[in-house]
Amino acid sequence: MIKKDELPVCPVATTVQLIGNKWKLLIIRNLRSRAWRFNELKKDLEGISQKVLTDNLRSMEEDGIITRTVYPEVPPRVEYALSELGETMRPILDSMEQWGKEYKDKMV
Repeated sequence: MIKKDELPVCPVATTVQLIGNKWKLLIIRNLRSRAWRFNELKKDLEGISQKVLTDNLRSMEEDGIITRTVYPEVPPRVEYALSELGETMRPILDSMEQWGKEYKDKMV
């Protein structure tokens, strides 16, 4: 996890550092609805490589944004979900969704 003194001074820059890439935003978008398994995310996120998905999931888990639950089954089942901290990002994504809808409506 990033230490507080390693974060940018600007709060917007902090948010961008934590979720400011295309894949992290799309992963969070999916996790808003339910927990997802790795292969479900990979299949849904068209164009993402296994390495990039793994790296982004690990990064968000280290930052406390998502949780990774391993179920003791054969074969093992792993699910990713928003953590309590990740849930606090819901209004950000909701606002982005609303803005995107309004933008698309104006462009048509």
